[in-house]
Amino acid sequence: MTVGSSAQTFALRLAFALGLLAALTLGAAPAAAQTPDIAEVAAYQGPDRTQRLIAGAKKEKSLTVYGSTVAEDMRPVSDAFRKRYGIDFQYWRASSEQLVQRSVNEHRAGRCAVDAFATVAAELETLHREKLLIAVKTPAAADLAPLAFRPHGEWVATRLNIFSASFNTNLVKREEAPRRYEDLLDPRWKGRLAVEAADFDWFGTIVMKMGEEKGLQLFRDIVKINGMSVRRGHTLLANLVQAGEVPLALTVYSYKPEQQKRDGAPVEPLYLNPVVALAYGPAVSRCAPRPHAALLFHDFMIREGQEIMAKRDMTPTNPKIRPLPEGVDLTMIDPAEMLDNRKKWDELWTNIVLKPR
Repeated sequence: MTVGSSAQTFALRLAFALGLLAALTLGAAPAAAQTPDIAEVAAYQGPDRTQRLIAGAKKEKSLTVYGSTVAEDMRPVSDAFRKRYGIDFQYWRASSEQLVQRSVNEHRAGRCAVDAFATVAAELETLHREKLLIAVKTPAAADLAPLAFRPHGEWVATRLNIFSASFNTNLVKREEAPRRYEDLLDPRWKGRLAVEAADFDWFGTIVMKMGEEKGLQLFRDIVKINGMSVRRGHTLLANLVQAGEVPLALTVYSYKPEQQKRDGAPVEPLYLNPVVALAYGPAVSRCAPRPHAALLFHDFMIREGQEIMAKRDMTPTNPKIRPLPEGVDLTMIDPAEMLDNRKKWDELWTNIVLKPR
C-alpha cells in the first residue's frame, strides 16, 4: 500500500468516527434535556409536584438523613414516611456539631452520601455557608409563620425548640417557682440550679434581649449567689429533673417536660420571659444522590411531620396545627449572630456560667 492510499484510508476512518460521534451526541441530547437536575426539581411548584417526587423516589428506593433529633422523637416521622411511600429511611443521628463536621468532611473528600438534613438553625446556617444545601421552593410551605423562613431559602423551620425551665414538683413547690430571672437571685436556689453545657446561644439571646450590660450582670450575680451545675445533653438534663437529681433546670427543650408531665412524672415546665426559641427543620443536600426522595422528605416534614411532632408536644411553625404557649414573649435565636460572634458568646458563657472567675 502506498503512502497516499494510507493517508486516504485514515482520513475516511476519521471522518466516519467523527460522524458517528456527532450522531450519538445528537441522539443523546433530547434524553439529557428531559432529565432535570436537582435545582429544577427543587424549584418545581406545579400541581403534580408531589406525584413527580413520589415517582422519582420510588425509583431511588431509599433515603439517607443526617439529624440531631434523638431517635425516639424521629422514629414516628421515619415510620410514617416509610409506611406512606414504601421507601427505606436511613437515619444517622449525632450532635449538631458532629453532623456538620461529618457533612463538611465528606464534601471535601468528594463523597456525597447524605440526601437531607434535619437539625437546628445554627448548624443549618453553617451548612448553607459551606454551600452544601440547595434552595427549595414548595407550595407545602404556604401555611408556615414568617419566622420559619430564611432569605436564601435553603432551609425552613418546621418546628421550634423552645427553651423552658423545668422543675421537680417533689423538690420545688409550685408556689415557690420563680416567675422571672431576677427571682433566681434568692438564696433559696443555692445548689438547686442547672443548665445544659452548650447553651451559649440561649444565654447570648437572653442577654441581648435584656440589654447586654444588665443581662451579663444578672447572670454573674445568680451564679455568684447560688451557683449553677452543668450537664451535657438537653434530654439528659430533663431526665435528671424527673429523677430528682436536679430540682430546677433552666435550659431544657420544652417538649420534654411536657411529655414527662403528661406521662405522670413529677415535673412542671416553666416559661420565664424572655422565652428563647431555636429553629429546627429540614434541608436538602446540594448533591443528594436520591434527590426526589430528599425533596419528598423535605415536603413531608413541612406537612405531616409537623402534625406528628405536635402530638409529641413540640411546637410547629404552622400555627394552624398548634399555637404558641400563652403569655410567652418569644425571642428567636439569630443563627447568623451566633455564628459570627460565637467566640464572644462562648467566652462570656464559659467565664460567667460554666467556669466562673
